[in-house]
Amino acid sequence: MSEAPVLVLGGTGKTGRRVARQLTEKGRAVKVASRSGGQRFDWHDRSTWADAVAGVEAVYVVDEQGANAAALLADFVSLAVGAGVTRLVMLSARTLEESPQEDAVFTAERVVRESGVAWTILRPTWFAQNFSEDGLFRDEVARGELLLPDWKGLEPFVDAEDIAAVAVAALTEEGHDGEIYALSGPRLMTFEECAEEISKAAGREIRRVAVTREEYALHLVERGYPRGFADFLNTLLDVVRDGGAAHLSDGVQRALGREPRDFSQYAAETEWTPAAGTTG
Repeated sequence: MSEAPVLVLGGTGKTGRRVARQLTEKGRAVKVASRSGGQRFDWHDRSTWADAVAGVEAVYVVDEQGANAAALLADFVSLAVGAGVTRLVMLSARTLEESPQEDAVFTAERVVRESGVAWTILRPTWFAQNFSEDGLFRDEVARGELLLPDWKGLEPFVDAEDIAAVAVAALTEEGHDGEIYALSGPRLMTFEECAEEISKAAGREIRRVAVTREEYALHLVERGYPRGFADFLNTLLDVVRDGGAAHLSDGVQRALGREPRDFSQYAAETEWTPAAGTTG
């Protein structure tokens, strides 16, 4: 496989920065692309696209994730393939497999699959790192109080390190072309069990607060999220509550030949922010 640089879109995000780090550890040159980084890339500024793909043969794709994601991705893929890109590895989501609107949500995936070049699709479950890095739960965990409308639904939380490892394998090794890897952790867990393991690892209690779906939506709006996103998140949580996510996937094992990292390992290795008003 070529030693040309690998372009990592969303290069400062949860998976992107891990993909970039692991590629670097393997001795591969990397273009880390983001809206404000050294290699600027903005889905809504097409003038940034050509420079990003120049000289690369493989791209880790994190799409725009908005209503226009598929159309933007189609134009980007056309440009990238025309510039010499021969391999695409795309971050998608396993959670959406249970969506009744599957044909719509996987339009972006089809863009990659029909690109005419080698491709691999990653469909991870909910990230373990959602509890500790930028996103829904970090600030609440840091505050010591986590609100959710359901505490008993089962989800096999996946470690972002594993997602990145599969992406790096697909970007740099043979044998992954045309694969759709559904990625999960090694066991089913409730959000309550996650909070308990974090509490143990952090050395302080994460208080669990049960709310209704509407109360949760209003809570998210108060935190600054759009109401549409709050309703969408409630829909995803409904899938967990109703058992739609309560199954393990073997993508990590198939891609890497090993078991995925357990949530307890993630919790033990994470540096948890002290609760507000404490030191240390």
